[in-house]
Amino acid sequence: MGKVIATNKKAYRDYSIFETLEAGISLKGGEVQSFRAAKVVLDDSFARVDDGQVLLYNMNISQYTEASYLNVPEKRPRILLLHKKEIEKLSARVDHTGFTIVPLKAYFNDRGFVKLTLGVCKGKKQYDKRDDIKKREVDMKIKRAIRNRGR
Repeated sequence: MGKVIATNKKAYRDYSIFETLEAGISLKGGEVQSFRAAKVVLDDSFARVDDGQVLLYNMNISQYTEASYLNVPEKRPRILLLHKKEIEKLSARVDHTGFTIVPLKAYFNDRGFVKLTLGVCKGKKQYDKRDDIKKREVDMKIKRAIRNRGR
């Protein structure tokens, strides 16, 4: 993985992630330049399988000022680039078991292409979130105790 542009912290908090995969994204005009300037927001974005292709909704890529009339809307649906077998697998998983496809990270790979890490997720309940917080606090106390043991 190359340079990370954006991370969806809400997804890690609100969803249990069962599977991840890498996907390309189809961009137009100055969107790549906005990506290079890190003007990307992944919060509240999600993907859906429509007519044999995966579309990403609500991903905000700010308009590139130098693109002038070539600018496109900031929150337009964008096509994700996946193999046919991956799309079929995602479609089956989402349709039958109630999972959601959520982008976790946006980055440039080693060859300079824009990539997304997609997560196949299921929404957490309030008590799941509380359990995660308790577990994190216990882990921090244990690490602190181990660190201060020799003093």
